[in-house]
Amino acid sequence: MTRHFKDVWFVLSAATLALFALFLLYPLLNVLSASLSAGTGGQSGWATLVNDPRYSSAVTNTLLLGAIVTVTSTLIGVPLAFVAARFSFHGKALIALLPMTTLIVPEVIAAQTWLMILGNNGFVTRAFADWGIRLPSFYGWFGLITVMTFVYYTYVYIGTLAAIKGFDSQLEEASQSLGVPPGRTLLKVMVPVVAPSILASALLVFTLVVGNFAVATILGQRVYLLSVLTYQSFVSEVGTNPVMQSTLASVSIGIVACALFAQRWIVSRGRYEIVQGRGAKPQPLAGLATLPIALGAALIMIVSLLPLVTIVAGAFTRARGPVMRWGEWTTANLERVFLSAPDPIVNTLIFAGIATVLSLLISTVVGFLVVKKRNALTPSIDYLSALPLALSGTVLGIGLMISFNGGFLPLAGTGAIIVVAYLIRRLPFGIRNASSTLYNIPNSIEDASISLGVPPLRTFFKVVFPLMLPSIAAAAVLVWTTTVAELSASVVVYSAGQETMPIQIFRLIDSNLMAQASAYGLVLVGVILIPILIATTVFKIDLFAAK
Repeated sequence: MTRHFKDVWFVLSAATLALFALFLLYPLLNVLSASLSAGTGGQSGWATLVNDPRYSSAVTNTLLLGAIVTVTSTLIGVPLAFVAARFSFHGKALIALLPMTTLIVPEVIAAQTWLMILGNNGFVTRAFADWGIRLPSFYGWFGLITVMTFVYYTYVYIGTLAAIKGFDSQLEEASQSLGVPPGRTLLKVMVPVVAPSILASALLVFTLVVGNFAVATILGQRVYLLSVLTYQSFVSEVGTNPVMQSTLASVSIGIVACALFAQRWIVSRGRYEIVQGRGAKPQPLAGLATLPIALGAALIMIVSLLPLVTIVAGAFTRARGPVMRWGEWTTANLERVFLSAPDPIVNTLIFAGIATVLSLLISTVVGFLVVKKRNALTPSIDYLSALPLALSGTVLGIGLMISFNGGFLPLAGTGAIIVVAYLIRRLPFGIRNASSTLYNIPNSIEDASISLGVPPLRTFFKVVFPLMLPSIAAAAVLVWTTTVAELSASVVVYSAGQETMPIQIFRLIDSNLMAQASAYGLVLVGVILIPILIATTVFKIDLFAAK
């Protein structure tokens, strides 16, 4: 044991494990234990869940919504990935923008802009009303499915595109040389190989839908959903319901955990191995054959970019209260954001900046420990570092508030709890990206440095760290872009005066002040987009799988 404590890596492992235990495991256990307590009328939360039709409907609706959006996202993402990988046509380069739109348009902005288009006062809705055509309400199932599909299909597209590009086309050629038609070859040879990637991406979409807060709250209305009822139980005007908020949070954890377990099982049990070799060369399309493919891809691109275009137009549109005067331009909305109410911008930059720096430090250490310096503690660290993937932001926020609302570490009411929520929520992304290069760094390089008398910690900074810098830079961009857009956790833990841009946008949407919300949204998109452009153009960091 004494030798262990002299080992700097073991000490770092123990410190990392203690950090995870305090800010992740402890809040999670508090949520789970609170769900077993007796609530109103002496019933446990689980009994109330079964007996109250509102809560049982929320579980059913959440599962149904997750299944529907997973299917619709797959139906869009898979064909688009196949077209992008196998065909060449005019305008194809625009498809490379799809991963960027996923990063730079937060979910709260996507929900807002769709309402500006098809909501009760949306410009398309009003245009049709002027012609005597009444469009159906965009709130409810139709809006939820539409917006979530176009928010999440990119995940299926990216995963499928990577699998198809990694598939060795010589397998197809061998099959066709034996007389098997091209269509049947795809079904018999390619589909079994790429199916695990498609299923894994689809299950990721399912988990994101289950934990979605922004779109579900803004568009759900009378559709009961787990994330919305969990939040409402926390902020109820008649007093919080700690038992039900913990019970609903526990159900959400269970659903996502099962989906993630199935995802890992599919990946690990895949019977087919992708043979890296010569990928298929994209075939140029010409003439009428290009028309349906190009039109389909163009339609998906236009719909995907609608939120970005709408947020720009809305930020410069004159408005009087909730009424937007489309076609009348002004800079008053942005002037208000920067001059009269800049606090949400400042808060976002400060909280997200601190969280990003801390995340990079922890991600670099954890990645190095898990990949290169395994010991008795690293398996637990590896498991706990992936645990936030099974927690929605609402669940994590509630767990932090329950655990640190007084006691030995009173963080509630301070900006520190927002930073902690950011840090824990996005840590898996940072660890995964920061450690990606380590698998390609041979241990002999580090061993040679140590054999020359350089201490292990100094060897890390002199030898390994410089080789990790590209992956750390990519992790920094990803963590920053996802952190500044975080809403579901921060809206639970923030206090007055600590509003961030996503929280302010959420509040303005609730007040139907879309022009002001658009102004904050445009600034938020800029804060997200600028680091991406710098990383990809100046430092040539490859952030996206799609080319």
